Amino acid sequence: MRLTAKGRYAVMAMLDITLHEDKGVVTVAQLAERQQISVMYLERIAGKLRAAGLLRSIRGPLGGYQLLKPPQDITVAMILIAVEEQIDTTRCQGAANCQGGLTCITHHLWSALNHEMFEFLNNVTLESLAKQPHIQTIANRQFNQFEKAGASHESACAV
Repeated sequence: MRLTAKGRYAVMAMLDITLHEDKGVVTVAQLAERQQISVMYLERIAGKLRAAGLLRSIRGPLGGYQLLKPPQDITVAMILIAVEEQIDTTRCQGAANCQGGLTCITHHLWSALNHEMFEFLNNVTLESLAKQPHIQTIANRQFNQFEKAGASHESACAV
């Protein structure tokens, strides 16, 4: 199984928004800076997350993104599905036509693994991730780096 950048970035973005929701809306620029992801790529991902009913966009100069549902109601599986990420270890994408149109000898093994992975990801919520101490430590480091970079940029612009 290979999780693409799109899936990983979608989870990172949603977790970042969760961790900073107490500060108000999160802009794509803030997400891009903290998570080191392209703004354009994040916009495309955010569009899919909005369409799936996971994010709300606020327009205007003070705009950005907010979760549309509480973090305890959003699972990693929901996020991956929203961005059309396939969690599949089979060669046949689950069609059971792996070997010349017939099921291969290991098809059921990989299908069972797919099911287990989905169940695991479907039981991990944004809330449960956000409460993990190591994730909070990383988020604080990212926020502090972002704030320092912003302060440096503001003082350089004032000169």
